Amino acid sequence: MVRTVVAGIDGSSESRAAAEWAAREAKLRGLPLTLVHVWQPVPEPMTQAPLLGAETQQHWSERIPRETAEGLRLRHRGVEITQRQLTGRPSDVLADAAKDAELLVLGSRALSGLGGFLVGSVGLSVVAHTDVPVILVRAGEQAADEHVMDPAGIPSAAAPYRPVVLGVDVERPDDSVLAFAFEEAARRDTALHVVHAWTLAPYYVYSLPAAPEIGVELGRQEAAALADLLRPWRTKYPNVEVVEISRTGTAADRVLDAAREASLVVVGRRIRRNPFGTHIGPVTHAVLHHSTAPVAVVAHD
Repeated sequence: MVRTVVAGIDGSSESRAAAEWAAREAKLRGLPLTLVHVWQPVPEPMTQAPLLGAETQQHWSERIPRETAEGLRLRHRGVEITQRQLTGRPSDVLADAAKDAELLVLGSRALSGLGGFLVGSVGLSVVAHTDVPVILVRAGEQAADEHVMDPAGIPSAAAPYRPVVLGVDVERPDDSVLAFAFEEAARRDTALHVVHAWTLAPYYVYSLPAAPEIGVELGRQEAAALADLLRPWRTKYPNVEVVEISRTGTAADRVLDAAREASLVVVGRRIRRNPFGTHIGPVTHAVLHHSTAPVAVVAHD
């Protein structure tokens, strides 16, 4: 079976940004792109309304994927693009459509005035119940182009890509998450910024005023642990520039700090087979809601 990049679309600006990102990713990977539009039939009483009749509903449900595909073909020549029209519960249909995909790309919506982004119930459910990597993309300049801005503040395809950021737990690393991040950086010929956050135990905090060297030594140990983790990956990907970032603080805050200048942020999600709940973890949840850059969630055991 031919692998593909799948993008969920619904006609919103967020889904259009996700489709654009997915087309660029498909080109980088040399894979076809499949656009999936999911719609839920209008209840029978509503179909009798003049503006919500069956013909109007069918017209718009067919128009969205057709026009999205036509626009992408013009802007991303060489990428094979197909569209699928499916009916059902969006989260279930999208998760099923992505089973044999390389990755699934969805849109997320800005939270006006709150400095964050809304990953709705559909997006969270898909992330929690899909084993393939899921990328959440918001509408906006940073998602629209992953390249470094020129002196005039305009992104250029001729400019290098912004770095890929990876949040990692040195005590429980997973090879699939690390491999995904290194591969994405290699495809973009850009640097990989690996972020490791650590906190001081309370008894160390109370000791710091009298013995500040304790904090220095602990910081050295944490940085050494990160370096040890990444050493074999540096050997495997010698052309990827790796920047190691080991700092005190919460993991979500440190990843979000690095994400401000990133083209892509990569975080992990431990697979839990319990069907209830979202199961994405507090760090991944925070990054999904507040990162300005696209976020890739990689499921792992």
